Order: sequence, then C-alpha cells, then structure tokens
Amino acid sequence: MDDTAASAGDSVSTPEDLWLTGTEQTAWRTFLYATTLLTDRFGEALQVDPEIDLTLGEYEILVRLSEAEKKFLRMSELADKVVHSRSRLTHTVSRMEKRGLVERVRCSDDGRGRQAQLTGAGEAMLVRAAPAHVRSVRELLLDVIGHDDLLELGRILGKTLEEGAPVAVGCPAPHQKVAAPR
Repeated sequence: MDDTAASAGDSVSTPEDLWLTGTEQTAWRTFLYATTLLTDRFGEALQVDPEIDLTLGEYEILVRLSEAEKKFLRMSELADKVVHSRSRLTHTVSRMEKRGLVERVRCSDDGRGRQAQLTGAGEAMLVRAAPAHVRSVRELLLDVIGHDDLLELGRILGKTLEEGAPVAVGCPAPHQKVAAPR
C-alpha cells in the first residue's frame, strides 16, 4: 500500500479490499489500544484497595446480580450478561464464592440448573467498590472525553451489538427474547 496516497486523503476501504487504509488502521489500533488500556485501568482501580480487591469481571457480576430480581441469575444468563464463557464464569464465581460474595444454588424454577445468588457480603462489597469504580470511569473516560462524546461513543459502539444486547440497566440477557428497555 502506498503510504503517501493513504495519508493524503485516504480513500475508504471496501469489503473487497484485503487491507484497511492507513487512517482506518490507525483508528483500529487506537480503539484496540485505548479499550485494552482503559479496561486494565478500570480493573486496577478496584484491585488497588485491599478492602475491595475485585477484578472488573467480578465487579460486573456483582452489579448484574444486584440488578436481578431476587438478586440471583441462572449461570447461563449471567454468562450472557457479562460476556463470559460458561467455564470462565464458573471459575470466577468459584473464586467469589470462596470470598462469600456469591453462592451457587439449585435453580428455583426447575431445580435442574444452577444459579448465582448475591450474598449480603457481596452486596456490601458492591457498596464499597462502586465509588472507586465510578470515580475511575469519570476520571479515565467521562472527564476526558465529556458527556456528549461518551453518549456518542455508546451510540457508535451500540451499532456493533445485536438488538437486545444486555447493556441497559437491569435488562434481561439476550436468550430471554425480551426487548431491552429504551
């Protein structure tokens, strides 16, 4: 690819093109670098305090369970909401169970499956961890790009998700076939 042509106006690549243009490649690398760095920093903000010491994934599990009716979700539904494989979720929940933050119990609906239940200790941990998490989101993202750009970023990234993706507060997992609240 001719770098001078790419930088001097940079045409738009098409699905038939094998390569991204120079500016598209830079945009892609910026996205990848920034999202990885931000995710790491959000996690560090939760792990730096020994009273909290949660991974970002563990924090998200506590959030999703706290939003669920009766504070529990089937393991499969929880995996869908936090975008974890079933095995990864099982390992994470096992760690959290050892800390007393969640417990796994038989499903109340049919008794066949397992569900994760938020414990009192898990709720207390979420209350302790939430200010650190929100502060990191504000300092590292919202205060840097501003309110309007954060909403625009959400709108843009939302285009990459399937309709009904579980991103709204308290929304059901996609396999439940219920429209997300608007």
